[in-house]
Amino acid sequence: MSQPRTILVTGGAGFIGSHTCVELLSHGHDVVVVDNHQNSVPEALHRVEKVAGRSLTASYVLDVRDRDALSGVFATHPVDAVVHFAGRKAVGESVRMPVEYYDTNVGGTTALLEVMSRHGVHRLVFSSSCSVYGVAERMPLNENDPAAPVNPYARSKWTCEQILADVCAHRPEFTVHALRYFNPVGAHPSGNLGEDPCGVPDNVMPYIAQVAAGLREHVTVFGDDWPTPDRTGVRDYIHVMDVAEGHRIALERPAPTGMHLLNLGSGQGTSVLQLIEAYHRASGRPVPYRIGPRRPGDVPELVADGSAAEAVWNWRPTRDLARMCQDSWRFQLHNPRGYRPQSLSDRAVREPDATAPPQHHRAAFRSNA
Repeated sequence: MSQPRTILVTGGAGFIGSHTCVELLSHGHDVVVVDNHQNSVPEALHRVEKVAGRSLTASYVLDVRDRDALSGVFATHPVDAVVHFAGRKAVGESVRMPVEYYDTNVGGTTALLEVMSRHGVHRLVFSSSCSVYGVAERMPLNENDPAAPVNPYARSKWTCEQILADVCAHRPEFTVHALRYFNPVGAHPSGNLGEDPCGVPDNVMPYIAQVAAGLREHVTVFGDDWPTPDRTGVRDYIHVMDVAEGHRIALERPAPTGMHLLNLGSGQGTSVLQLIEAYHRASGRPVPYRIGPRRPGDVPELVADGSAAEAVWNWRPTRDLARMCQDSWRFQLHNPRGYRPQSLSDRAVREPDATAPPQHHRAAFRSNA
């Protein structure tokens, strides 16, 4: 990287987006965030600034599908590149709400591409997913394995990848990295930034954290009849800070124009039961579980071959499963109610924090349509 740049992060208040904002700010970049806060809260951006020790350039409450509002952001800031996280991400929900998933994920991506083109911005890092591989015949998965998505969430990500490939084929000025990451978990080691889903968590680790904290009775293991060693689903978990680092490297390292697909994963498969046991060790708390039926859209196993990212970037994830669980538990202890105001009983079990979050002003461009 020759000099700091201005990076637009869509969905920057979300779990991976907020950690990526910290990573970018900590490495000298200026960061502009757009987020409609459908599954995030503005407090996450206060935490980003506190953890990074730097302010965001600006943040805007808007939906990326609102082309006029988004264009106003590009007109206001000298955006050099975009990291695109904004979208829906829960497999089970996508089965129930397929139209909404295509509308948000595909529609948001096409709107963003149109506005980027309008303003002469041609570098994009796209948040893709290992789910595009579907039910694979062999593990680990590399980027040459065929895509075979089996649920609307995965198909929406695969559709976005195809659109991006077409754009790069016909617009040679574009450089796109589509990062297929596996299962991001954990939290910032400070304990101030982590995964704070709205309502009941869709992802397994924040649910396990709430069970360990006594906020929920038990974890439901979706199926114990999968073709895996302990009969429960196997996933490749990767620390969210490793994922954030991967996005920064994709922006900073020189790359030829065109479409680049890269897996981000640890290369280590962990079953649901192994994850529960690892969290028990990290927290010292019981994590009761019950076996339930399989969820529609699930697959038995997803594990990454990350050798391409290592070959291209000389980089690989460094934080192991124990660290993922320890950092997640630290965030849970420091934030029993997530980013929402703590009750007096919550505060009584925490060390006092006299540092007030920085004042953060937000504006929103509104479409006249």
